[in-house]
Amino acid sequence: MNDATLTVRVSRGGLHLSGEAFERHFSGISGIVLMRREADLLILPVLLAQAGGYLLKRKNLAGDRVAHAPDFFRANGIADDKERELQVVWDSSQAGFIGRGAFAN
Repeated sequence: MNDATLTVRVSRGGLHLSGEAFERHFSGISGIVLMRREADLLILPVLLAQAGGYLLKRKNLAGDRVAHAPDFFRANGIADDKERELQVVWDSSQAGFIGRGAFAN
């Protein structure tokens, strides 16, 4: 895995990041915007919470983070009881991480 690759977990309506992944890729970031582009998931970092999006909340002492977004995932066909891990890569043209095929059937 290179520095532009990240593993995230979607579970119980949230997008989960390890503390290590947060420190490496999102340090100083207070939130994210989640978007669907066809079958792909786009994760855009948001510097200030006032800009909108989903807050990255600390969930334990290890520094793991979660962005609770059940509305987004339900609207895009991922039920609360589904869990999946996704490999996402940095796409400089999108200024965010992209999970190719995250919403493919």
